Amino acid sequence: MDSKKYIGMDVHQATISVAVMDAGGKVVMDSVIETKATNILELIQGIRGTLWVTFEEGTSAAWLYDLLKSHVGKVVVCNPRKNALLKAGNKNDRIDARKLADLLRSGLLSPVYHGGAGVHTLREMTRSYLTITKDLTRVRNRIKGLYRSWAIPCGGQKVYSPRYRSEWLKKLTEAGVRRRAEWLYQQLDDLQPLHREARRELLAESHKHPANTVLRQVPWLGPIRVALLIALIQTPHRFRTKRQLWAYSGLALQTRASGEYRVSGGQLQRAKRQPSLRGLNENHNHELKAVFKSTAARASTSAGPFGDFYAALLATGMRPTMARLTVARKIAAIVLTIWKKGECFDPGHLKRQAA
Repeated sequence: MDSKKYIGMDVHQATISVAVMDAGGKVVMDSVIETKATNILELIQGIRGTLWVTFEEGTSAAWLYDLLKSHVGKVVVCNPRKNALLKAGNKNDRIDARKLADLLRSGLLSPVYHGGAGVHTLREMTRSYLTITKDLTRVRNRIKGLYRSWAIPCGGQKVYSPRYRSEWLKKLTEAGVRRRAEWLYQQLDDLQPLHREARRELLAESHKHPANTVLRQVPWLGPIRVALLIALIQTPHRFRTKRQLWAYSGLALQTRASGEYRVSGGQLQRAKRQPSLRGLNENHNHELKAVFKSTAARASTSAGPFGDFYAALLATGMRPTMARLTVARKIAAIVLTIWKKGECFDPGHLKRQAA
């Protein structure tokens, strides 16, 4: 029977450094190949045994994952932020590939989720929509920043409107500054129809997924937020518990504790000292956190079940910031539950154990 092989790949734009390690930790092959599908598959097919492959999350990770997943026993796309061991000692492509193979063999890698083949189109549309939205926001901020740099107040939305544009441009007396503003307005005019088109196609693609109907029942989860949730989470079954979703969404509290036990009268006892809080976890999906935070902010100040839930938290003496965080965590927990079970939203969920 063939033995298991662990393959570490240090992936770059032009080449991939490959290290193959056996179950005993012995490197049985080192190679450098061109970053092409035919070369990669030819290498994989030439290695005998049950193959486990790992490489770091990066530009080519999704393509490489889809290429390899049907040709090997297991593919682990690992989180480079948590690969501190790669930074120790000497560093080059060959060494990094060997270290990845060894970490895979030892089970010390933190995987990044790749899957959800049914949402690939929606994920790409989501990336496009978010990118265009950020570009649009950036141009708007630059327009206001230009006026403010010349001490011209420009609050509100009129500064962007074509109807009032000539009036605003007259306030810029310096020719070069006025020309710069005209170019920014041209950027704005080009991006706005593109943004509307991206939004329309995103919503149309989102409606093809059964989860859309389920999640739209949750108050203040509009069509855009639901589309983003489906694309960013892909499947609720990747999270076994709500706390895993909280951590992925940046809503988990980080704690620090040391010396948790003491010996008293010959008996081991847990110390009464409380763990110290260190804020929310830093490694998270920023877009997903923005969805839950914006939903909680709107829901907390509006009439409805989440508004009542927020008011009840404040009545217990909880600070508003912590109450909004609790609402966001509760929304995330409800999304995970009804999506997994395919059930209807029930305001009674809010009366159960607090998030």
